[in-house]
Formats: sequence, C-alpha cells, structure tokens
Amino acid sequence: MQKFIAVAGNMGVGKTSLVQFLQHQYGFEPVYEPFMDNPYLDDFYKDMKSWAYHSQVYFLSHKFRLHMELSSSERTIVQDRTIYEDAEIFCTNLYRGRKISKRDYETYMELYKTMRTALQPPDLLIYLRCSVRAIRKRIKRRGRPSEQEIPARYLRGLNNLYEEWVERYDQSPVLVWDSENMDYLTDLADRIEFRRQIESML
Repeated sequence: MQKFIAVAGNMGVGKTSLVQFLQHQYGFEPVYEPFMDNPYLDDFYKDMKSWAYHSQVYFLSHKFRLHMELSSSERTIVQDRTIYEDAEIFCTNLYRGRKISKRDYETYMELYKTMRTALQPPDLLIYLRCSVRAIRKRIKRRGRPSEQEIPARYLRGLNNLYEEWVERYDQSPVLVWDSENMDYLTDLADRIEFRRQIESML
C-alpha cells in the first residue's frame, strides 16, 4: 500500500462524494463504509435503545476486517469513515444519550481498544466539517428511508463529538475542509485549493 487516506465526518457531510473524487482524480482505491449491509440499521433508527449495541458491534467488527485488509493493497487507499469514528463518535454518542448501558459501552470500548493496537493508522485524515442545518438538508435530499427521522439533537451530538475528537486526534496529519461552504466539485478555485492542500500533505 502506497498511502492510506481516511475521510472522516458526520453523516451527510460529503464523505462518499470525496472518496469518489479522489478515486477519479488520482486513481486511489476506494473503500466504502458497509452502511447498507448492517442488518440492524432499520431497527436501530426505529428503536435506538434496543438496537444500538447490536448495530455498533456490527459496524466495529466489519470496519476492523476492512481496515486489516487495507495492507494487502499495492495502491493508495482512501477510506470512507474510520473505525475510530465508530467507537469515539457514534458509540460514545449513544452512550452519552443513554441508548447504550454503561456495561455494554465498557465492553465495546475494551474490544475497540484491543483492535486499535493491531491497526495501521492513516497517513492522512481528511475531516469534513459541516453544520447540522446543512447536514439535515443533504440527508433529506439523498432520501435514504432509514435516515429521514433522525432527530436534529442526535446529529448535533455527533457534530460536537467530532469536534472534540479532531482536537485530540494525533494518529496522523489532519486536513480540515469546510464542506458546507467550500465546494471542490463545482467551484474551480475551491478545487484548486483542495488539491493544493492534499498534495502538499501527501
């Protein structure tokens, strides 16, 4: 593997679009989040307290497998959402919101910390920053049925945790991109600036 680039950010911030852009611009190999494969997801959005732990353990185990497989690639990898986010953002948010019990959270975090010791950290983390208002508009526009009833307070909690996490993250260099106001897809000046930043960091 030449390089490992991780794309991080809340749902709806543009991670998948960025992975596709990097694939087409540079020929990087994309690795997408196993979002639609999670058999607990629809149940989770209907009843978070009953299904949060099951859903998070599913994501953690599948993300760990994906992460371990990255080292076998000879190309530069760009990954849509990291295992770090599954634990330090999403599971922690559910615990703080009393959707996961203290006992289950501690068991989950012990598993995550054990897994983390085996992982190769990214060479670059790209964090996409976006407001909750813009995220909700994008979620509505993309139309995934399971996401349409997600409360704003849930998204706000995730956004707050993302900001806390990025502040303390020290596994690799970080490129923070304002995906709400800077559009590398349609604005030439923004695209040039984005390419300048990522190329300087790689």
